[in-house]
Amino acid sequence: KNAKDVITTLTPSPFSSICCWISLSPILTFLIQIPTLMATASALSSLSSLSLHNRTSRIISSKPIVSFSFVKRSSSLTLLKASSSDQIETFFYEDENPEITANAVFDPPSAPEGFVAPPYFDEGADETEVEIATAYEELYGPAYSGESLLGKDVNVMDSKIKKSGGGIGGSKPKKDKIRDGFEERVVQVRRVTKVVKGGKQLKFRAIVVVGDKQGNVGVGCAKAKEVVAAVQKSAIDARRNIVQVPMTKYLTFPHRAEGDYGAAKVMLRPASPGTGVIAGGAVRIVLEMAGVENALGKQLGSNNALNNARATLAAVLQMRQFRDVALDRGIPMEELWK
Repeated sequence: KNAKDVITTLTPSPFSSICCWISLSPILTFLIQIPTLMATASALSSLSSLSLHNRTSRIISSKPIVSFSFVKRSSSLTLLKASSSDQIETFFYEDENPEITANAVFDPPSAPEGFVAPPYFDEGADETEVEIATAYEELYGPAYSGESLLGKDVNVMDSKIKKSGGGIGGSKPKKDKIRDGFEERVVQVRRVTKVVKGGKQLKFRAIVVVGDKQGNVGVGCAKAKEVVAAVQKSAIDARRNIVQVPMTKYLTFPHRAEGDYGAAKVMLRPASPGTGVIAGGAVRIVLEMAGVENALGKQLGSNNALNNARATLAAVLQMRQFRDVALDRGIPMEELWK
């Protein structure tokens, strides 16, 4: 019997079930509305022009109460109307207080004792070229003047000629001579042509001999579209091929020699003092530029000026001084002719 009473008590009746459902319906309604409220709050927070103010506490009931107040941002802009130029009052210091300006005295401070005012930049005499060059040398070191201490500064002059446009296809070069102690003598200038597909190219070939008349001489040859440029290039080429001519105290050769270049052959012989240079053509020019005063020369074979000049240098290179021969033999010079 007791078990039946317990089962009867625990078993809900239909009426009690309905009452329980009615009492729980506000809670279920609030739980269903929670996702909707959360979505609404996130949407409102994303709006930049709205702000959430005066949040009130939520009361759990059948109808949740949420209080919001939306306030728009207001910006106050005040526009000022500009007045016309006639209405603007302007005044200067003199008009404001003329007594102060009338009694003001300009009294600058005096210079200290012994002060000397510096001269203006346009006063005084102009600097001379020597003073300017001296000041430049003190600041930056000695500048290149075109003179060489060794007499063989050819690369610098070659670059100067190229910059001035003396090369092939360039304009007229500057007529600057190399001041290194060497004299120049033009042996020959010829017009040469080169046949190409488009026609003939006309150029000038110059042969130049340079020497210091102290035993150094050189022969150069070059081509250019202008005569002056060809001569300058030939002079540079001659300075690159300097050879030393052995001579005795009588300014003649120490012994006989022969040299050939191509089909040209040159014979050189020493001569007694007062004979002079007996030779012709390019051989004579080479000997004079070398400083030889007594010698005999003979061209054998071709008459080509360039080949004869180079054959002369070939003959000179075969000559040797007496002291060199004695040194090679290991004997004194007194026993050289015994």
